[in-house]
Amino acid sequence: MKLNIIPDKDGFFGAYGGQYISEELKEEFNRIEKAFLEAKNDSEFNKELDYLLKNYVGRPSPIYFAKNLSKKYGNNIYLKREDLNHTGAHKINHCLGEVLLAKRMGKKKVIAETGAGQHGVALATAAALLGLECDIYMGEVDVIKEKPNVDRMRILKANIISVKSGAKTLKEAVDEAFIAYMKDYKNTMYAIGSVVGPHPFPMIVEYFQSIVGTEAREQFIEQAGVLPDMVLACVGGGSNAIGLFNGFIEDNEVEIFGVEPLGKGEKAGQNAASITYGKDGILHGFKCKLLQDDKGNVLNAYSVASGLDYPGVGPKHCYLNEIKRVKYVTVNDVEAVNAFFELSETEGIIPALESSHAIAYAIKLSEKVKNKNILINLSGRGDKDLAFILENFSR
Repeated sequence: MKLNIIPDKDGFFGAYGGQYISEELKEEFNRIEKAFLEAKNDSEFNKELDYLLKNYVGRPSPIYFAKNLSKKYGNNIYLKREDLNHTGAHKINHCLGEVLLAKRMGKKKVIAETGAGQHGVALATAAALLGLECDIYMGEVDVIKEKPNVDRMRILKANIISVKSGAKTLKEAVDEAFIAYMKDYKNTMYAIGSVVGPHPFPMIVEYFQSIVGTEAREQFIEQAGVLPDMVLACVGGGSNAIGLFNGFIEDNEVEIFGVEPLGKGEKAGQNAASITYGKDGILHGFKCKLLQDDKGNVLNAYSVASGLDYPGVGPKHCYLNEIKRVKYVTVNDVEAVNAFFELSETEGIIPALESSHAIAYAIKLSEKVKNKNILINLSGRGDKDLAFILENFSR
């Protein structure tokens, strides 16, 4: 199967993606695309990025064979340890790339949204390192829930704007960040936190995250001697997932699963499973599968994991679902929290609640299949979730 790995000239993956923005912004986004295409082919840009990924972030992140979990569930379970990166998640991969690009373009500030706070921390880190100002928009609910990451961003001199409109979560943070960006785009770069938004941002974030899959494929073959039978990652906007999936997308013998948050249930407003329950629509300047009511109004998304409660999803994920290359499945809050404790108690690794969704689905798969090689993207560590878990869930 030959897949459309990159978007077409208008920024579409099949029917999804594009630029649903003003003509003025299109000119700016075209400048960003041009700068990105030049940068990714520039040896000096890549030399600096590679140096930082190796010596600052700590790449390559290892693959770990989870021996105890594997024995318990009858499959060979491997974890791609993105939680070991500097700042504790995969987000630093694209944040360094975006801030280097912003600096190359002469921008003075980077601006972004964050849900769980991992993107915010990573962007604030990259901005501090490279000498740019940083504004982070975060829903008030998430500011309270993810206090450890808010504190980290403040220590890194980021300006935190708490968003109090609507559901006060990730969608509203994106709304407000875009409004602020449009007022000062000449001096500012919008450093989007996932493979979402108008073209070229899904393409840019995907490019910087693809290092995850490139490493993982080589590491898995070296460690196991074969390709994995199954590859899993959680999907909100979808950056960690697309990063891993790209390493295996041409290997038809590898089953790929994107795990969406079912939250409290199937009813509207109880989950953030955009591909499973969404319909085609326009959100934040791009076309995707979108949670909406019968009148086309965007629904509030919900997940126990703040980084997953977005009502849309990256256009490439929509495309991969359409051509049936990736299977998009769901895990609810209870299953995710149980998996959070399971990995912690079995392997001594505390995962982010986002990543716990992928762990949970591997456990569900183990009820049906045995003796398979399963690779999971452990996209982040759970330090940020400890206070919330201890306050709301007993074991």
